[in-house]
Amino acid sequence: MKKAKLIINKDFKIGQIDKRLYGSFIEHLGRAVYGGIYEPTHPTADSEGFRQDVLDLVKELNVPIVRYPGGNFVSGYNWEDGVGPKELRPKKMDLAWSSIEPNYVGTNEFASWAKKANSEVMMAVNLGTRDGDAARNLVEYCNVKEGTYWSDLRISHGIKEPHNIKVWCLGNEMDGPWQMGAKTAYEYGRTACEAAKLMKWTDPSIELVACGSSTYYMSTFAEWESIVLSETYDHVDYLSLHMYFNNHKDYLPDFVAESIDFDKFIKSVVSICDYVKAKKKSNKQINLSFDEWNVWYHSCEQDKSVPRWQVAPPLLEDVYTFEDAILVGCLLINLIKNCERVKIACLAQLVNVIAPIMTENGGDAWRQTIYYPFMHASNYGRGVALIPNIESDKYDGRKYKDVPYLEAIATVNEENDELTIFAVNRCPGEELLLEATLGGFSGYKVTEHISLYGFDPKERNTKDLRKVKPSTLSGSTEVDKELLKSKLPPLSWNVIRMKK
Repeated sequence: MKKAKLIINKDFKIGQIDKRLYGSFIEHLGRAVYGGIYEPTHPTADSEGFRQDVLDLVKELNVPIVRYPGGNFVSGYNWEDGVGPKELRPKKMDLAWSSIEPNYVGTNEFASWAKKANSEVMMAVNLGTRDGDAARNLVEYCNVKEGTYWSDLRISHGIKEPHNIKVWCLGNEMDGPWQMGAKTAYEYGRTACEAAKLMKWTDPSIELVACGSSTYYMSTFAEWESIVLSETYDHVDYLSLHMYFNNHKDYLPDFVAESIDFDKFIKSVVSICDYVKAKKKSNKQINLSFDEWNVWYHSCEQDKSVPRWQVAPPLLEDVYTFEDAILVGCLLINLIKNCERVKIACLAQLVNVIAPIMTENGGDAWRQTIYYPFMHASNYGRGVALIPNIESDKYDGRKYKDVPYLEAIATVNEENDELTIFAVNRCPGEELLLEATLGGFSGYKVTEHISLYGFDPKERNTKDLRKVKPSTLSGSTEVDKELLKSKLPPLSWNVIRMKK
């Protein structure tokens, strides 16, 4: 049996967890919108065409914010195509995904869906083929009450009250050569700066996210962030991060340790933000929006055979495995560990497209394996994150060395006197005996130990077979005063909930 120790103390806090850490993403890509959240002919569709079965699953996830409408899609999107009478909206070629966009769902429809999902909209503007003028017009359309051209146009479209969208992304992955209107760091920095000024002059209450590098592995990384922030620092509030993981080499020990690079990426970007802050001698702090993250690789080969120029083709439909869920759990733990600076994060995406929820057109909707750790973190990981002091047995992989078997974090909801430990046992063959010292938590008792465990690493949930789901463990965890002892099953995601 492997062993690990965790020490937490009620007074040693990382910081308050922003509820937006548990956000997600819907792009006009594949079946995320059409056949995902929107299918007017579906038996559960409401009067606006939104699938109620999907909405129920989204609400179960408790997603506070959803980024929209892209993604690569937004860099060629004219937002005006998606408002007004549907019968007058144009069908357009989406060059990002070689698809046809019918524009049945646009700004107003998505804002309505988000309200039904108990979520807020994180709106992205096109800074690829367009500029600050179109962006500030969209802010006016969405957020100004009345009495101006664009606000009155919204009212003429049947939307009397403004949407009051508060978080806006200044483009998407603008250093990527695959991006429509890709730019150098200086070109993007100047464009984003001027767009930000116009948007905030239109509505000073909004928050803005500048694009960081498309990924940690881009040749532009670090220098891009530095230049972009040097140009935009006074006008933006967040810098974005994107990162996806794969197991192409089919080597479990390294795959479940990928959260090491995830954490390293976050800390590197924090360092760059603080470097620019020091260079500018500023008192303002730039925080992070990790607005795309997930596992993504299962669908890459099958996507090559999908015919071009369809409406809602089946793209990026990863069918996730149990081992994917374990890594997603590790990534969630690291987002919580970095909550002092990561204020927004978006699991990419929400439905069908590299998503926790899958649907069949005209049929059922179901939970993928990664659904469960995200649901647990979103519902139980609110409040304050506590500094984790971890001692654990370790292993060496091919890429990563000295990897602790235990990945863990604790959160406390002081209003409800609730303490939660999220813990992953990376070891596939042995239980992990966890001893946790709970400083300042005398009188807390275990109310529930939820665990996702006991499956083959390649086990999946499909339309016909949905075996991967969490269980409640009885007798595996006990607390005596301020000492917790728990046996974490081999290769498992664990949620240990306690209450005073």
